[in-house]
Amino acid sequence: MHDKSDISALLGSRICHDLISPIGAIGNGVELLLMDGRVRGPEMTLVAESVAHANARIRFFCVAFGQTSKDQRIGAAEVKGILSDMAQGNRLMIDWTSPADLTRRECKLAFQCMLCLETALGQGGRIAVDRGQSRWTLTGSAARLRIDPELWEALSNPAAAPEIGPGQVQFLLVPEEVARQHRRLTVEISGQEIRLTF
Repeated sequence: MHDKSDISALLGSRICHDLISPIGAIGNGVELLLMDGRVRGPEMTLVAESVAHANARIRFFCVAFGQTSKDQRIGAAEVKGILSDMAQGNRLMIDWTSPADLTRRECKLAFQCMLCLETALGQGGRIAVDRGQSRWTLTGSAARLRIDPELWEALSNPAAAPEIGPGQVQFLLVPEEVARQHRRLTVEISGQEIRLTF
């Protein structure tokens, strides 16, 4: 019998697995149409950009919500590729600094934390991710942050029970993943910056 956390990771993996192939096929079809040259114009450009963004987002979600094993690895080059594809046409810039080889489990937590930061950067901004010797530091900054104090309290206070919608599920998953990895998460919020360290 799997525990609740494993079930949500299995569900995330299943959804991503079932979506990545058809989205990839659509992307290949659009690329062939563009190469053929018979279909052009802003409409086709919009479709191509949308497919590329959906593909990048699904790849991101595979890491953030999918199942991981203790020994599973992911390269920094792959992570940067996912983030670069997601940044196309986006007002959110992401800087990633880490060793070349990482555990997928650590990246899962970092990606979930990035989703938390994203909620506060609705008008754009920058997320800097730095993996030091033993700790991760993620910093979200913008001229104007959109902070829901109850959501952010849920990251460090297990007794908090904020109203959570589908777009904020990461605020429930981060504390579980922090506990699973035997880490401690600190949250610092100032006027134009949020810093998460674990």
